[in-house]
Amino acid sequence: MIKVRFLEEADIELSKAVDYYEHIYLGLGLDFEQEVKGNVFKIAENPELWPLRDDGTRRFSTKRFPYRIVYLLHEDVIWIVAVAHHKRFPEYWKERLKSELTDSR
Repeated sequence: MIKVRFLEEADIELSKAVDYYEHIYLGLGLDFEQEVKGNVFKIAENPELWPLRDDGTRRFSTKRFPYRIVYLLHEDVIWIVAVAHHKRFPEYWKERLKSELTDSR
């Protein structure tokens, strides 16, 4: 299976969302985290299954929670660029493609 890495900001987004849901209802944050990690596993099994966008990313939407996992393949690694809420400003994470990814190698 291909290696998966989270950009630091994507990892922070995941942690904040877990904390938010855990605050709403005990255990809900852990459910969210399990769903995201399970979906990341699915992505790692077949990363090219989801359509390639013009910016080089692919997106996987969670089923239970209103989030999408934005990722790209770069040098045989799946980079999780964002764990983005559907209602957040669209494509706010695009700058990460230029700055953090090149710094994270």
